Amino acid sequence: MDCNEVRPLLDASVDRELPPVDERRVQQHVAGCAACQRETEIVRALSGAIRQADYHRAPDALRSRILAGLPAAEFSSLPAGARKRGWRFPWFDGLRLPVGGGGGAAYGRTLGSGWLTVLMIALCAVVASVALTLRRPADANPFVDELVSSHVRAQLSGRDIDVISSDQHTVKPWFNGRLDYAPPVVDLAASGFPLAGGRLDYVGHRRVGVLTYRYRKHVIDVYVFPDADPGGAGGSTATSASTQVRDGYSLARWHEGGMIWWAVTDAAPETLTALEAAFKARPQTSE
Repeated sequence: MDCNEVRPLLDASVDRELPPVDERRVQQHVAGCAACQRETEIVRALSGAIRQADYHRAPDALRSRILAGLPAAEFSSLPAGARKRGWRFPWFDGLRLPVGGGGGAAYGRTLGSGWLTVLMIALCAVVASVALTLRRPADANPFVDELVSSHVRAQLSGRDIDVISSDQHTVKPWFNGRLDYAPPVVDLAASGFPLAGGRLDYVGHRRVGVLTYRYRKHVIDVYVFPDADPGGAGGSTATSASTQVRDGYSLARWHEGGMIWWAVTDAAPETLTALEAAFKARPQTSE
């Protein structure tokens, strides 16, 4: 197995959901691949953080929207007190399940309220899933979601930087031999965006270089792709807005110096507009 085959299986591997044969093949690859070892550690850290997170009851507004999407013929005719206690359907009370085997099965066991509850919960889950899908932005882009996920994973893992340095002449050579292209590296401290370091990541079906900058108390990850990226990470985003917000994170994209630049942060979108301007105004000899 190679990295492209192993990466989609790491979540299931960490959760011990893979069949023994697949698990053995995944572990054989991970044992000899530093990049996949690092990705496995990130997935484990994220899984642990999710398990330790607080859970909250769904708000009443969400419950109301789900109920509004359910068939209301029987439900609306019930008095208010009965609605709070639960749902009953006259046609459902008489439904009986076969008991025994063969052609002479007797219909003796009534399908009771417990089964009704299970079915209604399943129906609510389907309705909620459809509602959330319909509420998704029309310009949803899987690549944008992948960038946000990469940024969040890096922050949760506590290993968001592989080479820690504010010196561009230390960070740039670090990428040599680790990527099939040379990402430009520049310190923008004079513009309020000091360089913190860099790391490798895997997005858009390829290895990419990520430059990490600071802005006040915010972290900005800048993903650098070749403009003619054979993996499609650049071309697939050609119609995306240059600045956008996804799940509370700001993103900006621009073309410059033969590269496609994507910046992700939890700061305001205006921060990335200033960062882009600082990148484009830098002296080209500073790389």
